[in-house]
Amino acid sequence: MPYFDTASAAPLHPVARQALQASLDEGWADPARLYREGRRARLLLDAAREAAAEAAGCRADELVFTPSGTHAVHTGVAGVLAGRRRAGSRLVVSAVEHSSVLHAAQAHESAGGRVTEVPVDRYGAVTAAGYAEALTPSTALACLQSANHEVGTVQPVAEVAVVCAEAGVPLLVDAAQSLPWGPVEGAWSVLAASAHKWGGPPGVGLLAVRKGVRFSPQHPADERESGRTPGFTNLPAIVAAAASLRAVRAEADAEAARLRILVDRIRRRVVRLVPDVEVVGHPELRLPHLVTFSCLYVDGEILLHELDRAGYSVSSGSSCTSSTLTPSHVLRAMGVLSEGNVRVSLPLGTTAEEVNGFLEVLPGAVSGVRERLGVSEPLPAAPAAGPAPESLELDALGLRCPQPVIELAAAIGRVPVGGTVTVVSDDEVARLDIPAWCGMRGHAYLGEAEREAGTAYTVRRLT
Repeated sequence: MPYFDTASAAPLHPVARQALQASLDEGWADPARLYREGRRARLLLDAAREAAAEAAGCRADELVFTPSGTHAVHTGVAGVLAGRRRAGSRLVVSAVEHSSVLHAAQAHESAGGRVTEVPVDRYGAVTAAGYAEALTPSTALACLQSANHEVGTVQPVAEVAVVCAEAGVPLLVDAAQSLPWGPVEGAWSVLAASAHKWGGPPGVGLLAVRKGVRFSPQHPADERESGRTPGFTNLPAIVAAAASLRAVRAEADAEAARLRILVDRIRRRVVRLVPDVEVVGHPELRLPHLVTFSCLYVDGEILLHELDRAGYSVSSGSSCTSSTLTPSHVLRAMGVLSEGNVRVSLPLGTTAEEVNGFLEVLPGAVSGVRERLGVSEPLPAAPAAGPAPESLELDALGLRCPQPVIELAAAIGRVPVGGTVTVVSDDEVARLDIPAWCGMRGHAYLGEAEREAGTAYTVRRLT
């Protein structure tokens, strides 16, 4: 069964499995002890740190291991904010950061700090100018992911690092998605990553803090890992994580070139095979193994189940696959369609046959979901029986994605060109997907207005 969700967690790399088994025999002792078993464990820990630091592009004494990538992010954000509290309390983040960064920002704001969010373009990319505008004399820390976890867009970290350095603000980079493919360029200050993203065992994170960055750990003092993360390290997992990172890096260039060809095939063919699809993310400046697209008139959760039954494991950033009934913050910030969202992230070794099989299955799966929702392809516009009204109002209260958009699509043909259709909906997704539908279908989105129940979204028919 093809597994196409390596952006969430990569399968355990064979080198990680071998290193884990070997280190279970040799690395069980306390590396802080001076007896024979402790010295052997310390040698393994030092070697793992050297390997991980080389991959991260930092000194070994700047890198510590944490219990997870999220733990690394939270520790890094809190530690720098505390260490630079005299400089100010402002934290700058991009609008598309991983939830671990945004949760850290929320905690900072709840404690009285200030947070500034840098917007992105329709591809999900920030600009150095956007960060320059957000930085102030009271900014203590800026955060920027190296590549987006939902749409694969690579961020201009090196350019943003220059802007931050000129302002005297350290830059924390969440490199979880990009580190398997190469070191992060630019003069970053703090870096976080997670082993299960590159085929290491889960439960290992990396946190690198450059020399000279003010850092104050926000937990009781601990003598391990430079005092930056407390507790006894999971040495076998750390050894396996470092070994697999080195192995993945050794084959990264060749695999990146091969997987990029397969992803390009998906990007080109999905819009030909499936009607009303939007491929999102930057077409060039992106991770080599990841592609995301959204399908109109499709319930994302149902679609993922259909693909799973067909033997393909994929993921989604769509609101329809969460319990919150709110759109993905990444897709919302980009202003793109969120309904029927599918993220395909190919693991190392994926074959052309597996990708071709997915492309054969996808059109039928999408068509089947649309039929279950009462949508035929293309969606017909019902003609008016008499004179067409200049405006219509649709009550979509209580309907969840993608039903409000389906109701709009079915009704737009009932008004003349220049007429308007207003959809009243209490689904937060409508705020994103109705404007996105207008962009895809060539109509004008006129805006929204709050109602006593729900929100009214008005569209003008242009074609």
